[in-house]
Amino acid sequence: MTLSTPLLTLSARRLRNHPLPSDRPSSRGIRALAGILVTFCLGGAVSAEPAVSALSLKSVPIPGPSHALLSQFVADKTAAIQLGKALFWDARVGSDNKTACATCHFAAGADTRVRNQVSPGLLRLSPGPDRTFQLGGAPNHKLSADDFPFTRYASLNDAGARLSDLNDVASSAGVFTTAQDGLVTVSSSGGPDNCSYVADDVIGHGGDGFNIGGVNTRRVEPRNSPSVINAVFNFRNFWDGRGNNVFNGGDPFGARNPQPLVWKRVNGVMVRVPVLLPSSSLASQASGPPLSGTEMSCRNRAFVMLGQKLLDQDILAGQAISPNDSVLGKHAKSNRPSYRHLVKQAFRPEWWNAPSTARFTNADARAAASMDLDKPAQFRQAFGVDVGQAELNFSLFFSLAIQLYESTLVSDDTPFDRYVAGDSKALDESQKAGLAIFMGKGRCINCHGGAELSNASFRNVTSQRLERMAMANGASKVYDTGFYNIGVRPYGEDVGVGGTDPWGQPLSESMMALSSLSKLLGNDFSSARNPAPAGPDDVSVMGAFKTPGLRNVELTGPYFHNGGKSTLMQVVDFYNRGSDFAAENRSYLAPDIQPLGLTEPEKMSLVSFLVSLTDERVRWRKAPFDHPSLCLPQGAIGDTLWVKPDAANPANAADDLSGACMGEVGASGSGAPLGTFLSLPPGRH
Repeated sequence: MTLSTPLLTLSARRLRNHPLPSDRPSSRGIRALAGILVTFCLGGAVSAEPAVSALSLKSVPIPGPSHALLSQFVADKTAAIQLGKALFWDARVGSDNKTACATCHFAAGADTRVRNQVSPGLLRLSPGPDRTFQLGGAPNHKLSADDFPFTRYASLNDAGARLSDLNDVASSAGVFTTAQDGLVTVSSSGGPDNCSYVADDVIGHGGDGFNIGGVNTRRVEPRNSPSVINAVFNFRNFWDGRGNNVFNGGDPFGARNPQPLVWKRVNGVMVRVPVLLPSSSLASQASGPPLSGTEMSCRNRAFVMLGQKLLDQDILAGQAISPNDSVLGKHAKSNRPSYRHLVKQAFRPEWWNAPSTARFTNADARAAASMDLDKPAQFRQAFGVDVGQAELNFSLFFSLAIQLYESTLVSDDTPFDRYVAGDSKALDESQKAGLAIFMGKGRCINCHGGAELSNASFRNVTSQRLERMAMANGASKVYDTGFYNIGVRPYGEDVGVGGTDPWGQPLSESMMALSSLSKLLGNDFSSARNPAPAGPDDVSVMGAFKTPGLRNVELTGPYFHNGGKSTLMQVVDFYNRGSDFAAENRSYLAPDIQPLGLTEPEKMSLVSFLVSLTDERVRWRKAPFDHPSLCLPQGAIGDTLWVKPDAANPANAADDLSGACMGEVGASGSGAPLGTFLSLPPGRH
């Protein structure tokens, strides 16, 4: 049997534009085509026909800027990947020298820590932020299986009788609270930054309550940390798409920021020049956390300062590298290169070798916008210092190197990938049944389309950036491709892509088009190829979030942007009952969010299929998922009533580092596999 219809096109676009309710005439043909696929797949004789093998992630080109564009910056891609991996895992990137990018992305690219991982509802619009810790009554709570799911019903399959609800967020601990207008100095020896810590006690300093008995705990991010593995396939990054598809050299916001953020040597003179590198959302995303006052940094630190701190330090000093590390193995011994050395290897000289310095001012610091949209940096300290070109351009080097490293983190060897490539035995019977449900009754494929298993993928979005969708309430609205309101929380608690950037412009591409700002969207956005919204009421973006890919989802709990589900079965229960907050989101709810009527065996089969999306290289941390050593703060020493002050800085709690250090892992992997969140079985309700 041969399939002639390209499955990617079917699943990623037709099923989404024509939902499957049986009263729609067009649905019958679509349902039949989906049935052909399922019959074909379940028949056992799976061939490697293009329409089927295209579902393997191995068939998808790695997105990114063209070689011609990238080579304007990068001289040696191998060295740039080495630089990116070192920076990603280096705890000194954080102001406290304990917070690396990997601190929130260490387990299958996500974060499975359990203590002090709760944030209150800080993104609520009305009547304002909710600073009440409902789980544990205070920060430093230790998550347990009994805490989940955050929203509970009398019947797992019926959203009619809600028993209890929490609007907390299970996320990732970051850094301690510092003053919005505080001073920051960095150490020339690579030590921790000297920062202006203030009490986060709500009343005294307008804080958010990350404080127990007058001692600060680490702040926790207001959204769950998504996996960085396969993030290269996202057209935009972050849950709300702030990680712009165009990289501007210095912050997450692409062409929205009109100010040049990098310095180039031109005819022997260093001048500021604009950078607009398309297809580079990973670089845009990477530029945000190192200056975030919640995630990694003391407020008011500029990227120039991070360059001053790190450039002349050996890579990963104090952290072990396996001699068999797939990228950094040759640097495992004591004679490690400095970050400046790798920058010079990786990047073209016109970006780092100007012999002169330039004056870096407060205006320069403010030119790069903060990703902390609620409390941006003030930069009231005096930045008038003469700085070398490599320091001035450290944001460019850091972000592009991270992008190139993360572009190698592709997990495309799952049982599912092998199955659609022709190995009929790669899935067991339960997983095959789950695939049929995924494609049909479960409606999963309508949002998780294509080989990337996400409609927010680069390939899908670039084929059409905006689309018109028949909403659950019967209206028809324009939306950002790949961003959906699925009723996880009432949209007023977190508007997602319905929010705004630091200049008050919409994050949503649909709203940008409505506001005649399409020229800022990049990647050859064409108004002629996209539907034009008639007005604000013709757009569906409130409470909409990026659809994540599903590979390795077994290992990346807790789930959704609020982290409110602990197991895959809890996620399936959510969809089966038609979400948790369908009524509250009715005006913006995606049409496929409705009760599914799955039986218990069908739900278990769907969970089994989702487990088949785990790449064993990820589970065992084999190359390219191997890594240096890293110690992870596991909450504060103490509990929710009392925490021990840190001896060096009594304003902040002492980190609990007992059993918190991961050893280095080489290309052949670890002897201990990654487990699920809280070690829970995926099928647990």
